[in-house]
Amino acid sequence: MRIHLLGTAAGGGVPQWNCNCIVCREARTRNGRVQPRTQSSVAVSADGRHWFLLNASPDIRAQIESFAPLFPDHNKTRNSPIEGVLLTNADLDHSLGLLLLREGEKLRVHATAAARHALTEGISIAQTLNFFSGVEWIEPPTKREPLLLRNGTPSGLEYEAIPLSGKPPRFMSGKTAPSARNVIGYRIHDAKTDGTLLFLPDVAEVSKSLLPPLIGPQLLLFDGTFWSENEMRERGTGILSASDMGHWPISGEGGSLEWLANFRIPHKIYTHINNTNPILIEDSPERTAVKAAGCIVGEDGMEFEI
Repeated sequence: MRIHLLGTAAGGGVPQWNCNCIVCREARTRNGRVQPRTQSSVAVSADGRHWFLLNASPDIRAQIESFAPLFPDHNKTRNSPIEGVLLTNADLDHSLGLLLLREGEKLRVHATAAARHALTEGISIAQTLNFFSGVEWIEPPTKREPLLLRNGTPSGLEYEAIPLSGKPPRFMSGKTAPSARNVIGYRIHDAKTDGTLLFLPDVAEVSKSLLPPLIGPQLLLFDGTFWSENEMRERGTGILSASDMGHWPISGEGGSLEWLANFRIPHKIYTHINNTNPILIEDSPERTAVKAAGCIVGEDGMEFEI
């Protein structure tokens, strides 16, 4: 399985357009201390020719143009190697890219009923797409099944949804009841190589559903949104805590960095990193702590084969 990190930032990217926090200032200087990042999305493929997107960020056009395997075939006028999109939830930074893919074939979007409801009733993405490409919704399986290409043949990958505790997107506040399927992750398995990817960009807390999937993957992409619980307030960029926003902080006793040390996974990579997070600064003590714990701070363009 080939895994390419198209984007590794949380909503807004790095630097965020209206932010002058220390991280965004450093990113704008282009001095190398902070690498600019686009919003979180991943491309995966079993054969290097047929690709699936894990979330579709608002930066998807630039991300496609930065990665040649996602270019259209030069022998055809209109086409794309993108076979489908797997959504973890209906958050804007994970779903608005669907609108930028509207000029092609009908979109095949793997999403839970809760995410579909939010994108249909909350911001009308489904109705809008029906005036262009249209959209075919696919319910992600709760047990491992083949991930199929558009023509119905196996892609070489198998997948299953990992239920996670999480809130509906902010634009659905007060409009929907809590659901166990507001947020999911994905476990993706290569049937030929036996390589396994675990994609968990939104994790609110430790849950029993997290433990079995963490046994055996070679690559883990994990929620690295915030370093600390009150990071937004401390940076002067907002009043919501990490928990309020449905993210498990990295640092401190009971933080994800301490917890991930318990799992022998060859590649443990933080992604969906907020622009306020000090791990983005190359020479920061927070970055040093992440490295010392055997984890990696994700960067756009990183690629792995498992």
